[in-house]
Amino acid sequence: MKLSGALRFTLAAALIAITACLLHGRVEIVPRNVIADTIPDDDQANWDGACTSGREKLRARSSTETTVQRLPLFCFPPQLGNWESTLIQLDKETLDILGPGDFMERVYHDPDGSLPTVDLFIAYFPSQRTGDTIHSPQHCLPGAGWNPDENVRVTLSMPGHALFPVNRYVISKAGARQLVLYWFWAHDRGVASEYWAKFYLVKDAIRMNRSDGSLVRFVTPMFPGETPEAAQQRLLPFADYVGPLLDNYIPR
Repeated sequence: MKLSGALRFTLAAALIAITACLLHGRVEIVPRNVIADTIPDDDQANWDGACTSGREKLRARSSTETTVQRLPLFCFPPQLGNWESTLIQLDKETLDILGPGDFMERVYHDPDGSLPTVDLFIAYFPSQRTGDTIHSPQHCLPGAGWNPDENVRVTLSMPGHALFPVNRYVISKAGARQLVLYWFWAHDRGVASEYWAKFYLVKDAIRMNRSDGSLVRFVTPMFPGETPEAAQQRLLPFADYVGPLLDNYIPR
């Protein structure tokens, strides 16, 4: 039986309220401007020096939540396999909408130039207090001019992780189409539903004394006439590069 929109909203609001009561302590997060000042030039040698020495490890500290250690997302590899990337600088308006957290967007390019680019976006929230919960990409699509042509749930498998559900969108604008895969990721668990993500947020706050979580999103342009299934299969080998790295940036 499907829940009505009003009931789903009420349940989600209740979960957020419960979380707020459980997590009244404020996490001490490294401010975005401090993180930005330490970002090295987008050069492989500088990246190696800053992100493999271990000195860039961040800790989310709180008077009430469990301390975790992770690498900041600016250390995410600029090269995956043979795919090289361009770093996308998020503007202030986008950062203000996202709220306190650590964010990374890179566009990876096929070395042979025969495959479309892959846009990888990862958002990590050290603490999800009231108003600071993860925003679903589906709310941003209409505002950016993209129309959702298809929305289904599929199961994804990545090396080092169990099977988990993800959202698969086909979006279109002015005759162009893109495939979008995204999911919510926390503590080695992937879910597609916003409501299940909020349920586990409350559960983990009680069980683990943690409210951190993340969003992982892939976007790739589709070939003319390409089916969503074919575009997904084309994207999966690239996603396999990402899966084993997630634990470094999104703690289990």
